[in-house]
Amino acid sequence: MSEFVSLPLALAAEQFAKLPGIGIKTAQRLAYYMLNLPVGEVEEFAENIIKARRSVQLCKCCQNFTEREICELCDDDNRDRSVVCVVESPKDVSAFERAGGYDGLYHVLHGLLSPMDGIGAEDLKIKELIARLGDVKEVIMATNPTVEGEATAMYIGRLIKPMGIKVTRLAYGLPAGSALEFADDVTLVKALENRNEL
Repeated sequence: MSEFVSLPLALAAEQFAKLPGIGIKTAQRLAYYMLNLPVGEVEEFAENIIKARRSVQLCKCCQNFTEREICELCDDDNRDRSVVCVVESPKDVSAFERAGGYDGLYHVLHGLLSPMDGIGAEDLKIKELIARLGDVKEVIMATNPTVEGEATAMYIGRLIKPMGIKVTRLAYGLPAGSALEFADDVTLVKALENRNEL
């Protein structure tokens, strides 16, 4: 930032720039915007972020974000418990739920295998997935169609197949290199319907 900008403004912009997808110019605009708000509104904004961070935890079953010990999806008796859809992040669960057409359960890995970034199997929620597969008949690998997503799907598939559980992969129809959260609802439903066994 310019030497003519006050230190508190520069520090605020640095914090915004830590968010994904926020460059330094956008961070500066957000910092200026926040400093133009009444102090009460800024305090309310900060309090709501702190409250969300403190009250949200991981579901003991699927590892999705929830305010309860077991999330509403895992607690829903109308969901098909014989099918588990494995996704990279909680926002992918939201994308599938928004699209509709899937009534099974989920499992959130909270990342993908990426040896280049130092992310191995022990850094993901894989052992929690394996531990919950008792009565499951099918695991749908719904990781993004990237190198890391494919590697993660193959790795988990090799762990699960010896258990006699069917392992499928979302059908392509999702653009390669894209993220599930940006796919339209029809594409997501079609990808689910046309999934293939690994």
